[in-house]
This record gives sequence, C-alpha cells and structure tokens, in this order.
Amino acid sequence: MTISPIVASSIWRVWGLEASVVVTKPEAIQSARSIIDERLREIDLACSRFRNDSEIRAFENAGGMPVDVSSTLARLIRTALDGAERTDGAVDPTIGTAVVALGYDRDFALIEGRDVPIKTSFVSTPQWTSVRLDGQTVTVPSGIQLDLGATAKALAADECAHAVSMSLDCGVLVCLGGDIATAGPAPDGGWIVLVQDGHDAPADTVAIPGGTSIATSSTRKRRWSQNGRHVHHIVDPRSGTSVDAAWQTVTVGADSCVSANLASTACIVRGFEGARNLLNTGLPARLVDRAGAVRLLNGWPTDDAVGTGRRQP
Repeated sequence: MTISPIVASSIWRVWGLEASVVVTKPEAIQSARSIIDERLREIDLACSRFRNDSEIRAFENAGGMPVDVSSTLARLIRTALDGAERTDGAVDPTIGTAVVALGYDRDFALIEGRDVPIKTSFVSTPQWTSVRLDGQTVTVPSGIQLDLGATAKALAADECAHAVSMSLDCGVLVCLGGDIATAGPAPDGGWIVLVQDGHDAPADTVAIPGGTSIATSSTRKRRWSQNGRHVHHIVDPRSGTSVDAAWQTVTVGADSCVSANLASTACIVRGFEGARNLLNTGLPARLVDRAGAVRLLNGWPTDDAVGTGRRQP
C-alpha cells in the first residue's frame, strides 16, 4: 500500500517494513518524524520478539508467575486481548509458539527467501483467555509465548498519528506497512491512498477522510519456506499453521487502524466465512481472492463509506 505525496512527507524503513508520514504543514515534517521514531522505539522495546532486552521476553522465564510491566506493554497486551475477544479468537496474541515453530523466530529479513527447518511439532489451542492483565501486572501461563504483531503495528499507527496531530496542530497520515491511520484535518479531497499489494496485484485508489484508517492484511508478503513448503505469518489459532487463505489480500476501512486491522486479519483467518462476517459489520472492504479477482463490500471505495462504515445504497 502506497500513498500519494501531499504537502510534505517522509519515507523510511522500520521493523522490516516501509513507514511513511505525510503532514499538512511542511515545516512540521521533521518534528513529526521525531515524534514517530520515539513512539516506535518505545513500542519495539516493549513487545519485540526479536530483542533480548524487550519486556515481552521476561514472560519466557517467569514460569507462569505474574510480571509487572510498563504502561506501554500493558496497553499493547490489553489491545491484543480486546482484539481476541472482538474476533472470537480469530486474532489471538498467544500464537507466538506456533509462529516460532513455523520458523519466524528472528527478524524477517533473516528468513525471507530461505528454507527454514522445522524445529518442533506444535498443535495450537487458543489460549488468549488464560492470559491475565490486572493494571500493569500480567500473568502468562508457562509454555505460552505472546506475539502482539497483529495489533501492535496498528495501535502504533493510531497512536503516532494522534501524537503528531496533537503536538504539531496539523493533519497527518501515518503508514506502517499496510496499516494507515490519520488524525486532524485532511487535505481537500481527503487523503489519497493507492491500495495495491505488490506491483503485479490489482490496484485501487481511495480517498480517506481525516480521522479514519485503512488496514491491509496479506498472505502475499512475509512468506518463506519450511522444508520445501511455502508458509506465511498469518496463523490460524485453531491449527497453529499458516492460514490456507481463501483471500490473498483483505483491506478494511474503519474509525481506527486497530479496528480495521482486526477486521482484515480475522477475514483472512476465517476465509469465506470472514467475508460474510465483514458484510454484516458494514465496514467497507476490498478482498482479493487467490486468482486475483477483487470483491468490494459495503460501499468500497467511496470516501464516505471508508470514513463511517455505513452501507451505501
């Protein structure tokens, strides 16, 4: 997903993905980058699975005992648990052991395009209800590894957009990979976003009103091989393996990036049932099936539908 440059923008790499920020005040772009970089460092230190010094690694040696965490990690875990509840477990933060078993146990750049051997056998049982969060005290049962990737990136986009807009008094769009959040006033005509999951995929352009978000979940990226078979990072909690996806890409518009990401990821996990669920939510969505055919739901791609989640006549 890429954005058209509006007023002033900056693009860089972080967390193994492309990030960008666009602001309606050209003089604010450097300050916006600084605010975002600081927030992303804070979130990375709290929940990265690939840092030995991250807070989330403390649960590995806690033996199921309560651990006091920072307000940042508590907020990230609360968002993940709320997301699991909202999606009836389709987006489950306790799939970390399954993801590691698939070979995604290090920064993606180190496994991309390589064949990763199977390290252990694993059969997943949804466990998110066993995680306890009491204020800033978290209890994770022994043997369960958290992976907050499904919601942490979306929450980071939401929080970065809000922080930039509030601090610099401007309209802002923040894009972290496929997760886009906006805050403050949009330029005339809205934020113009190109939705395309790779140069060879079908493309669509949509205008996003200020204060709304779009998230894309995809099985086309973050792929690698394991003993000769292709796997990807979206895991079905019921099986503990990469989703056998009916949809290669799902993009959803909502009032927050977290809500959009939960809806798009849950749809990938649930397949055709996920599309029916999306239709019932009224959220505008764009689904691309295995053959590359595009299906539009709930008024996509009208900007009013993206902004409000209302069905269009």
